[in-house]
Amino acid sequence: MINWLFGSRTARQAGDMCKHVRKIFNAQRDILSPPALNAVEAAMRDTQKAIREKAGEEGLKKQMANLEAAANKWFKPYPNASIRENVEVLLVALAVAMGIRTFFAQPFKIPTGSMQPTLFGITSKNLKGDSTAQIPGVFARIFDGAVRGTFYHYLAAEDDGELVRIGPVEPVFRFIHKASITMRYPSGEKTYQFWCVPEDKFGDRAGIEEGQKFQKGEEIVKFKDLAGDHLFVDRLTYNFRRPTRGEIIVFETRGIDNLPQDQFYIKRMVAMGDDQVQIGNDRHLIINGKHLDKTTPHFENVYSFNPQEPPLESHYSGHVNQFVAGEFGYHFNIAPLFPDQSKVYSVTPDHYMVMGDNTMNSYDSRAWGDFPQTNVIGKYFFVYWPFSQRFGWGLK
Repeated sequence: MINWLFGSRTARQAGDMCKHVRKIFNAQRDILSPPALNAVEAAMRDTQKAIREKAGEEGLKKQMANLEAAANKWFKPYPNASIRENVEVLLVALAVAMGIRTFFAQPFKIPTGSMQPTLFGITSKNLKGDSTAQIPGVFARIFDGAVRGTFYHYLAAEDDGELVRIGPVEPVFRFIHKASITMRYPSGEKTYQFWCVPEDKFGDRAGIEEGQKFQKGEEIVKFKDLAGDHLFVDRLTYNFRRPTRGEIIVFETRGIDNLPQDQFYIKRMVAMGDDQVQIGNDRHLIINGKHLDKTTPHFENVYSFNPQEPPLESHYSGHVNQFVAGEFGYHFNIAPLFPDQSKVYSVTPDHYMVMGDNTMNSYDSRAWGDFPQTNVIGKYFFVYWPFSQRFGWGLK
């Protein structure tokens, strides 16, 4: 019984070897000479015959050795085999990564603050003139940047001088960009580099402008950047069902009037085809005559605000129409399609309406209406960087 099992295992090995040799034989058939074709084919036939006739262990091993010798003698070696193998592995890895990105989980960067405080975009805080604000040491800054997505910038004038140039923000890595400023001192010009987030207006964030003069020791730059949240978008779920009201979705701007046509936005889906939408003066949505509140799934945080307090930027303040904005002294045009509570908006069939959680600073469907459901890419899935209280998949 033991001998039979061993022989069977050897037979399987011989069969696998024949398959492998046959694969190479077929691939090189056009470039092999007739003697080579005949020799390798004969060795394969002999090995297959030994397998069919259940030759013993020694007989199978002998035929396998003959087949290996024929293959080594007649097959042409692949040039740069190790490089070829590494390229194949790389191509397979890229194909798998592209498949995951296309059909399962796509990385996405929050560019603006329209979903704060649920999801954060790039924000900055100028610390110049704040004597209590401390700039961490080198290693602490590296840790804060890599882990927390917080980048500190500090520069003091080495001598009396003038800021003559603010360079553009340029990409270095996926998360990291660099900016530069050039100072002119009595001894000559000197350029300083800063690692920063991918936001163009470095000078505005630093509170500096070209032509500005500084005295020796004076703070030129002192501020911190907070990187926007980076997350994965679930591209699979909506192949099996439609978005549910209140879910955070990512969609293309293609075909939406008054928006750039080549970008992706992230907002909360609040209404769908044929819904009748109003924004109440109490800062709550009214969908088909029914008020949404904090007991509505996915709106627990959005409607957690104190109605006695004014709506604030980057705070949960419900949803604001134009009348309410004016009542609290805000005179910018944030909701032209919803001038007051009496205005009813009918969502087009097979379309969605979306709104940002940062109702005082969100350019959303209150301004440009609904969009086709085919624009939807997927739903929020997982914040993978930076490591903050929003890290993970627990957001509502």
